[in-house]
Amino acid sequence: VALISTSTSDTEATDTTEVTQSADHATQQHEYDGPPVEEGEQRDVEIENLGDQGDGIAKVERGYVVIVPETSVGDRVTVEIQQVRENVAFADVVDDTLREEV
Repeated sequence: VALISTSTSDTEATDTTEVTQSADHATQQHEYDGPPVEEGEQRDVEIENLGDQGDGIAKVERGYVVIVPETSVGDRVTVEIQQVRENVAFADVVDDTLREEV
């Protein structure tokens, strides 16, 4: 956003500053909108809980949930994100060499 002022009055300068600060805040807020993962991305995660259907639940940035089937609490695995939704992603294990032995 570019604002060009033809006058140098204090009132107009203040208005321009407020508009610029407001636009900057909106841009910073937008950077955190949406999921912190992308389809096809690989991540190392730790399974923290199990869902109602027995799938593993891992959390990444900002508490975003990643559902990982065929895992157990405490497993540390590398996953590939398969599907991304606003509040949850679904992933498959691609490397379980980090998985804890029971």
